[in-house]
Amino acid sequence: MFDHHQPNFADRHIGPDADAVAVMLKTIGVGSLDELADKALPANILDALSAGGLAPGLDQLPPPATEEEALAELRALADTNTVAVSMIGQGYFDTLTPPVLRRNVLENPAWYTAYTPYQPEISQGRLEALLNFQTMVTDLTGLEVANASMLDEGTAAAEAMTLMQRAVKGNRSNRLAVDADLYRQTAAVLATRAEPLGIEIVTADLRDGLPDGDFFGVITQLPGASGAVVDWAELVAQAHERGALVAIGADLLALTLLTPPGEIGADVAFGSTQRFGVPMGFGGPHAGYLAVHAKHARQLPGRLVGVSVDADGVSAYRLALQTREQHIRRDKATSNICTAQVLLAVMAAMYASYHGADGLTGIAERVHRHARTLAAGLTEAGVEVVHRAFFDTVLARVPGRAAAVRDAAKARGVNLWLVDDDHVSVSCDEATTAAHVEAVLSAFSAAPVDTEFDGPRITTRTSEFLTHLAFTRYRTETEMMRYLRSLADKDIALDRSMIPLGSCTMKLNAAAEMEPITWAEFGRQHPFAPASDTPGLRKLIADLEKWLVDITGYDAVSLQPNAGSQGEYAGLLAIQAYHAERGQPDRDVCLIPSSAHGTNAASAALAGMRVVVVACRENGDVDLDDLRAKVADHADRLSALMITYPSTHGVYEHDIADICAAVHDAGGQVYVDGANLNALVGLARPGRFGGDVSHLNLHKTFCIPHGGGGPGVGPVAVREHLAKYLPGHPLADELGDDHTVSAAPYGSASILPISWAYIRMMGAGGLRAATLTAIASANYIARRLDEYYPVLYTGENGMVAHECILDLRPITKQTGVTVDDVAKRLADYGFHAPTMSFPVAGTLMVEPTESESLAEVDAFCEAMIAIRAEIDKVGDGTWSAADNPLRGAPHTAESLLVDDWNHPYTREQAAYPLGKNYRPKVWPPVRRIDGAYGDRNLMCSCPPVEAFA
Repeated sequence: MFDHHQPNFADRHIGPDADAVAVMLKTIGVGSLDELADKALPANILDALSAGGLAPGLDQLPPPATEEEALAELRALADTNTVAVSMIGQGYFDTLTPPVLRRNVLENPAWYTAYTPYQPEISQGRLEALLNFQTMVTDLTGLEVANASMLDEGTAAAEAMTLMQRAVKGNRSNRLAVDADLYRQTAAVLATRAEPLGIEIVTADLRDGLPDGDFFGVITQLPGASGAVVDWAELVAQAHERGALVAIGADLLALTLLTPPGEIGADVAFGSTQRFGVPMGFGGPHAGYLAVHAKHARQLPGRLVGVSVDADGVSAYRLALQTREQHIRRDKATSNICTAQVLLAVMAAMYASYHGADGLTGIAERVHRHARTLAAGLTEAGVEVVHRAFFDTVLARVPGRAAAVRDAAKARGVNLWLVDDDHVSVSCDEATTAAHVEAVLSAFSAAPVDTEFDGPRITTRTSEFLTHLAFTRYRTETEMMRYLRSLADKDIALDRSMIPLGSCTMKLNAAAEMEPITWAEFGRQHPFAPASDTPGLRKLIADLEKWLVDITGYDAVSLQPNAGSQGEYAGLLAIQAYHAERGQPDRDVCLIPSSAHGTNAASAALAGMRVVVVACRENGDVDLDDLRAKVADHADRLSALMITYPSTHGVYEHDIADICAAVHDAGGQVYVDGANLNALVGLARPGRFGGDVSHLNLHKTFCIPHGGGGPGVGPVAVREHLAKYLPGHPLADELGDDHTVSAAPYGSASILPISWAYIRMMGAGGLRAATLTAIASANYIARRLDEYYPVLYTGENGMVAHECILDLRPITKQTGVTVDDVAKRLADYGFHAPTMSFPVAGTLMVEPTESESLAEVDAFCEAMIAIRAEIDKVGDGTWSAADNPLRGAPHTAESLLVDDWNHPYTREQAAYPLGKNYRPKVWPPVRRIDGAYGDRNLMCSCPPVEAFA
């Protein structure tokens, strides 16, 4: 434990000081944090400390740095990068982020520390912003329904592929036609996803029409990777005649000028919203998008924001079709996506709001004009411009001279895209200036000319877009600043309250960790820039990979997966490739405990595996007898066991070493889900106690903020024998070619400085202290609340791990008060609710993390105890089951300001249940939302402007 008088970063990160920890330990009934660890964890997995008091693996980390030292080291790394003018394109474009958005969204903890809006009554701000995002996408694509963002363009394309296969009627074909002019990274993600699902991809130049044979779907790009703008209307008609659906990867900025996909009959549109104010960031994070016609709305993967009504009939936003499919359908799920890119979707939507239709069109016209100026100069100099119709990208044919032209441009500070020995591609964007165009022309030995390029103008769009008030009202910085503040005020994020969500680890995202992500040296880097431009970023990535290896006990890490679900998928692909290379391709059975997170089963299904469920005992542990029986039943076909440790029930299972051994003895591999790694760091290493592969949630254990539901990062860590099967990338020579799971080689690279800074500042001792404090806080809550709400599962010595499950089922049976009632009532007390009904229906799962002070933890406990007293009043008949402050929760200010108060409880009991001095009042903006109404009346974009007349 630290001397809490020394001003180090860990003392700022960890909430309870030494005195508070002593209070918690006394309540728990142990003498020290180490004794707590000894009682909670199995002795056979616990790492022994070195003579210097350091945990093995962690003793390889550098000593902890102060905030100033860590920022200075990051600044030194940043300064070795070169911020060149990027005219590479290929799906990534420089953009000008309005400072009002950078300051008030990207750098604002009210936005970046919020959780996924599963509690809609206290998430109305970001839900409105996401509805704006969906409206922006549907308006620009000409389709009726868009989801609330995808992980990136590559995964959006992959989801479009599987969506078409599900949605196509009466067509059993397994073939997908893909245009040869698709971005290479998108094609690579498609290939990875298609193989385990038995989808055959046929790549062809679809300008010549659809190849012979049956297809369930067609994927094209607009504009293409080469820059070509093609009218795909004829191909769409041809595909429909042959019973296939069509998805178009469309650039939203180009769609301000081009006829949108929906208007030429396309069934799906997908792509990225990166160029709407979100920095390139060496590849991410960015919000992908996916849009469909209304008839396919219920096929959409991921999240969908809809409009419903609250208890007073007021319009309110919520996640539509709220029970997400990977939780409910598990191995029958059609997608494992459970993270969106909310923070980046908000950025893109607000960029569209700030500029409006006219502003976006003006930007697009300027980009197109620069490209035409470039083409005119090249043509005048005798350079062949390959495509006559283009938006922002000019493909130049320079036989044998391509590398020389690229190098000449580089010498002028501009990066171009080398297509092959004979072709160079030049992409213009919002940041392009006349001077940039002139520099590029001089690299070709050409110059600007006064003559107009003779290729066609591409302004074919006639339909209106972005007419809703959200996109017409906020043109001045004053208005935008106030709009963003008004939305943030409707939400509860970590800047207002602890968010005690089990399995989600909502810990401090320190300002010093966040600061570097907006530095240009990290943010304005193209993912395919020359390696010589990014030595600092590459060093940072290598450091982080090594530190994660040290912490987990594995041998290699890939940072490419940009969500935990993608890390799971990448890990399972590695296992399948390992079996196949050893001549055992039939090993396809994946054992998964019944308690597991739904993405486990969904990821296994997407990886082409057969899920076999292993039973759990009454205490929540895996049933070892059932496991051994299932292992024996499937010995020849056993591929892997997926197990979360500590378990999804918040307990350190004492049989974990035996469980791993049983699977290994049968020739299987062990996948340890790293969702709960915050309970292991510095105590035990999954790569040493039996795991072959794990994904790690950097947005849980390593401080990348949840951002309202994304970004997340889900790196995959493996033992040596699986290292060769980690994700590759076609445009990163150092990574190999296979198993590409994200569009960018290093996924959401621009937010990796957050985790780098956290580990660097905490050091070995700080990381271990964080884990021990998180466990102490959870056990303290379990002890304080157990007499009011029984703790459902504990380990052998009565201890929980980093979270505990409170069982409300007996209470509900006796009184009719549900977990929903308790969750909504907590909003009246100013708290975000714990995780509801996962992994056990009718329960609340609480995780305090190490960041919350004892005062905040006690305030939460007091609220829960007070709510139990309210429940007792329902139980004894003081209040009826139909009319009480729990069922009426949450209470808005408006609901109290009425002449006739017809409830058996007072206004004060509704609004200030623990008195006015208990904690600052956070007023919920809406009352309880009617979910069923919203699902019956699916409305997932802003109402038309006529509705406001």
